[in-house]
Amino acid sequence: MQVNAIGRVNSPFKAKKGSPHQGRFSDEVSTITIFPEYAEALEGIESGQNLHVIYWMDRADSFSLKVVPHGRTEKRGVFSTRAPVRPNPMGLCLVKLVQRQGNILRVKWLDALDGSPVLDIKPFWEEIDCP
Repeated sequence: MQVNAIGRVNSPFKAKKGSPHQGRFSDEVSTITIFPEYAEALEGIESGQNLHVIYWMDRADSFSLKVVPHGRTEKRGVFSTRAPVRPNPMGLCLVKLVQRQGNILRVKWLDALDGSPVLDIKPFWEEIDCP
């Protein structure tokens, strides 16, 4: 399996400590710089205000099959949580697109650490993404 980064995050969150446990709990603005060879894929992205960003949690140093979710006291399987300690440390975050300038996206609600590789971006569609 091969996965290629399509861009990189520039975020106010430099370390795990101090970053929000969910991006929706922060109105900080981050930027996503899409690499030039993928910039053409951004055409039409302004039509969707909200986007799913899939990124690699490159500073994850371990994984656990069971974790205590945020605000809870008992362990659960990691696949039933949004904990970052996963076998494949992929992050998924719903963000609000603030502005696009060429190959740079300014977004709110992104919980990725500064420098995180971006793997993909997909539009949020209420008809599809909300059961």
